[in-house]
Amino acid sequence: MKLWARVFLGYFLIVGLSGWFLLRVFVSEVKPGVRDAVEDVMVDTAHLLAELARDELLSHGLADGRFARSVEAYRQRPVQAEIWGLNKQTLDFRIYVTDAAGIVRYDSEHKAVGENYSNWRDVARTLRGAYGTRSTREDPDDQNSSVMHVAAAIRSEGRIIGVVTVAKPSRTLAPIISRGENAVLRQGFILLGVTLLIGGAFTAWLTLSMGRLVRYAQRLAAGSSAEPPSRGRDEIGELSRALAQLRNEVDGRAYVEHYVQHLTHEMKSPLAAIRGAAELLAEPDLPPEQRSRFITNVQTQSERLQALIDKLLRLAQLEQQRELEAPTLLNVAALFAELEQAMAPLAARRSLRLQFSATPELQLWGDPFLLSLAMINLIQNALDFSPPGGLVTCSAEVDETQVHLEVRDEGPGIAAFAAPRVFERFFSLPRPDGSPKSTGLGLALVQEIATLHGGSIALENRAAGGTLARLSVARHSCKKTRKG
Repeated sequence: MKLWARVFLGYFLIVGLSGWFLLRVFVSEVKPGVRDAVEDVMVDTAHLLAELARDELLSHGLADGRFARSVEAYRQRPVQAEIWGLNKQTLDFRIYVTDAAGIVRYDSEHKAVGENYSNWRDVARTLRGAYGTRSTREDPDDQNSSVMHVAAAIRSEGRIIGVVTVAKPSRTLAPIISRGENAVLRQGFILLGVTLLIGGAFTAWLTLSMGRLVRYAQRLAAGSSAEPPSRGRDEIGELSRALAQLRNEVDGRAYVEHYVQHLTHEMKSPLAAIRGAAELLAEPDLPPEQRSRFITNVQTQSERLQALIDKLLRLAQLEQQRELEAPTLLNVAALFAELEQAMAPLAARRSLRLQFSATPELQLWGDPFLLSLAMINLIQNALDFSPPGGLVTCSAEVDETQVHLEVRDEGPGIAAFAAPRVFERFFSLPRPDGSPKSTGLGLALVQEIATLHGGSIALENRAAGGTLARLSVARHSCKKTRKG
């Protein structure tokens, strides 16, 4: 079962059972609550009538006295009352009065006069000085025919001389009870629905958060670039940061292991050459010309090792750098002028021509040293692969968001097998003139520099022959996008 289904089902069971229990309690309390409220009013009414009936009960004039006429007038009164949406059109009290022996002396419905009610609970308890009340069915087989009876003692000089009972059919309370139950159920179901909607929204939020976290973890596991799905202070945010930290630590270990493996592999050849030359130089009868050649070999291999270590350290530093430290506004033409001055002697030694072109007003934000380093690597590659007498051109183009620094040569181009690997660390191709391969770190350095400047580096073969290297950088300062 999916996480969202388990969360929502658990929430539904908790809220549903709690709501059902509360609704049951409220509904079960509606009927007793209404009856208690009505009984309270009937108690007040009974005691009021007891005072009104006392004098006529003592004088034996109750049946045709003022009390009887007043009750009869009450029963004949028209009534039209709106009580919270319920229309009351009848007066429902039945009133009867008994003497001290429990004999009915007055009945508002004229059906029990002269009968002995001394055994009825309301009369019997009241005559004994207790609270007298009862609920009796008019039809024993009809549970809805119940009638509530509340009695009050008629007292004279401290002794009980009779009882007044007020009776009200329970069926008259049914609309009130039904309305109360319906209101409780209606509001309860609305509350339950709102609660379930809130639960659904919470479940959706939790599911989406967990889904983003799972996808983030999957991208981290695949080595792809990813931003933490949450940076908040909650558990999701903490877990996101923990995953990012774990990925950084794993990447750090893999980074060190990767570099150590490649560094040791690349150092084997120059170290073997230096060791072999050193062993030969130890020979006492080595001819002077061979000695000179081996000394030159040791020096060349030492310089290669030094270049390898320097570039590797620079690449490691760039890979850990997240943004440019102090970008400045650069003039591209001025940058090209410095590059031409620095690279012209090397081009002349190899009988190559260098050509730079950029509009004087073209500017960009960046690090002068890093951009110069990237262009030197690209120009160095172009010079290495250009035939004698060839032309290497450097130009600049601009669009709305980026400046494109391009280097073209007239060399053999990039072989199909090498195209996917040119940016791999330590990958290098043989030079056409037979000179030693480079460290294989130059293009990796250029790629990191381009990323720091919010851009990219691309190499492609030209239709007219040779290679085009395009270093694209953002026109404005930006942050580096890191993996993980």
